[in-house]
Amino acid sequence: MTCSVTDLTDPLDLACGLIACPSITPDDGGAQNLLARTLESLGFRVQPMRFGAIHNLFASIGEGERHFCFAGHTDVVPPGPGWRFGPFNPVVEDGVLYGRGAVDMKGAIAAFVAAVAAYRTRGGAGRISLLITGDEEGEAIDGTKRVLEEINRAGERIDFCLVGEPTSIAQLGDVIKIGRRGSLSAAIDIPGVQGHVAYPHLADNPVHRLLAALQEMLARPLDSGSDWFQPSSLQVTSIDVGNPAGNVIPGHAGARLNIRFNDHHRGADLQDWLAETLRRHAPGGRCQVRISGESFLTAPGPETTMMQSAIAAITGVSPRLDTGGGTSDARFIANYCKVAEFGLCGTTMHKTDEAVAVAQLRDLARIYEAILVGYFQ
Repeated sequence: MTCSVTDLTDPLDLACGLIACPSITPDDGGAQNLLARTLESLGFRVQPMRFGAIHNLFASIGEGERHFCFAGHTDVVPPGPGWRFGPFNPVVEDGVLYGRGAVDMKGAIAAFVAAVAAYRTRGGAGRISLLITGDEEGEAIDGTKRVLEEINRAGERIDFCLVGEPTSIAQLGDVIKIGRRGSLSAAIDIPGVQGHVAYPHLADNPVHRLLAALQEMLARPLDSGSDWFQPSSLQVTSIDVGNPAGNVIPGHAGARLNIRFNDHHRGADLQDWLAETLRRHAPGGRCQVRISGESFLTAPGPETTMMQSAIAAITGVSPRLDTGGGTSDARFIANYCKVAEFGLCGTTMHKTDEAVAVAQLRDLARIYEAILVGYFQ
């Protein structure tokens, strides 16, 4: 069957409507407009926030000293070929909803809305907001980070934020993310002097310098992990020379690497270490670094305990607290308030025929509603 938006307390309808919007970063495909209209119909005050080509919104409802925020993204990754029903043609078959974004993370956004609708229908009070970006799967420059800067300048203060990323692994409710490792990407370029391999004294082989620098970087154990984080990891992702000839010493050599680092490190310190190592082996080398996020941790406390209880009450599963996986927009939110992540099972995210069981989607909405009850009680 195909879907249309009708019942706001059931996440299926809105999930289908959002999936039907081809919102491949940076295109919005109408997703933010659909969400804004839906939230306005519930009484939300909606602030569209566009930065460059990116559509974002911040919407709030209710009053009170404590402010609970749901955060997520309407943009999706390119679908690729081979879909059974078409990536932007939401279809439910045998109790499973198919479509790009069903899991990551239009399904969770629909569950946000259904949870708030049900919560307020039952008389629930409190200040609730949604911070939704269209730039999570892209460079994340004009998305959540910019929205947070704007609302902070306007005096908006969030006390706790729940990001609806697909954190569950084997079954809904088994994992809550309370932190993430930082991420540093580096591009190294080392100039040399091109020459014939038979006359190495007339050349300067940059490949040898590059390999020596990389070997030293890889030989250093960054750390052995910490209380909540696994050991930091440096991974070389490419070595590039661009030399088609086997008898020519190349004129330059380059490499790319990524470091996923825990709370033992700051990005700037790792950047300095890479630069110093490169200087020892290749004084003329260049190392361009991009730190896309620092590590962060929301220490276990009343909010995470409440979330665990709410999840267990709906699913019967006792979730563990975890910090593994990649980065998310929670890295920006952590600079402003406590933040945790919880959402659907991620086994099909970014894959062909991305899908979620409708029963799981509805359970997620019930969990989010229970979290609101627990937070404001």
